[in-house]
Amino acid sequence: MPTKAKILMVDDDSDFVEATKIMLENKSYQVVTACNGQEGLEKVEREKPDLIILDVMMPKKHGFEMCKELKSNPKYVQIPVLLLTAVGQNIPTSTYTVEMGLHTEADDYAEKPIEIDVLVARVEELLHRQNHTN
Repeated sequence: MPTKAKILMVDDDSDFVEATKIMLENKSYQVVTACNGQEGLEKVEREKPDLIILDVMMPKKHGFEMCKELKSNPKYVQIPVLLLTAVGQNIPTSTYTVEMGLHTEADDYAEKPIEIDVLVARVEELLHRQNHTN
């Protein structure tokens, strides 16, 4: 079976990353990972992913900031970004806000925890949309 798209997962939750990576690879996607936003930006440059799954709450550079940088760069603006966050659950204890997410221009936004099959369906929908707009 030919390999489908390359997906970059940027998340500091190693258990979530590993489980999701296995599921996506079982669907023939190539999966590259990064554990924070700074490493994520470096991987975008090096790996040229077709889609990015991006956690919000991470060390070094949070997902809102990384997404904003990607969407303001003409080189990367076309890469679909799926933001994943537990911010809604953590608003009382977090410096992140829902409003911050609204200013990122992410292509999709999902709350954690998310069922892996739901995540895969969202990924497939974003890639399908991307393939039909290019």
